[in-house]
Amino acid sequence: MPEQEKSIGRKILSFFVKEDPDNGSASAQPNAPVIAGPAAATGASLPGTSVPGTGTPNAVNQTPAGGPSSSETKFIEHFAAVLEKTNPQGPDYFEFRETLRNLSNLGLGEEKQYQAAWASFKAMGGVTDVGVLTNTANQYLSALNADRESFRKSVNDALAERVGGLQNEQKQLQTVNENLAKQILELQNKINANNERLGKIGAEIDEQSQKINQNRQTYEVTYNTFVEQIKADLTKIANYLK
Repeated sequence: MPEQEKSIGRKILSFFVKEDPDNGSASAQPNAPVIAGPAAATGASLPGTSVPGTGTPNAVNQTPAGGPSSSETKFIEHFAAVLEKTNPQGPDYFEFRETLRNLSNLGLGEEKQYQAAWASFKAMGGVTDVGVLTNTANQYLSALNADRESFRKSVNDALAERVGGLQNEQKQLQTVNENLAKQILELQNKINANNERLGKIGAEIDEQSQKINQNRQTYEVTYNTFVEQIKADLTKIANYLK
């Protein structure tokens, strides 16, 4: 990734999460009192598939004492990448958010922070219409919504491919066993072999279902955190920047 693109991505990350200064890793914690941080994000594939954005995360809103899990970090970076691709040329919602963050330690009340950030933003880009903020923030929400729809489809496809296939195999073998049980004793070895496979399938179904459903839960938690943050800003923009 070129240095300029990388810097944009890291800047977007910094709007929502803190980074560990010791190792440079993203931490799903609130970034200043202005906004709360998300639980997790990633662009990595679901383990064992090529489906994007479906790792196996920990659905938590608070980073564990040892730092964020690898799946949390990947979901954080995934959502930052989604927002980075949507980022237009020139000042927009994110530049306003950066200005807002820079004012968070001045002891101003929330309304004063938003008003001061808006004044600085206008001076920076020559923009006078608050609609620039709301329109671009809504564009980011649309990008996140589209990404969630893609993620949900990938989860459903993964469930159909993995768990559905195993369940079909389970049903077929059970039917075969019912028929074999009625045959002569020489078929008993075949029945025993199939029963052994059925035992393994049950464990595989439980494992795959747990991984995929846990992944889906963490994605939704992370998605809701991002969306709630942006929506909260939109509400405050509407209330404070009139």
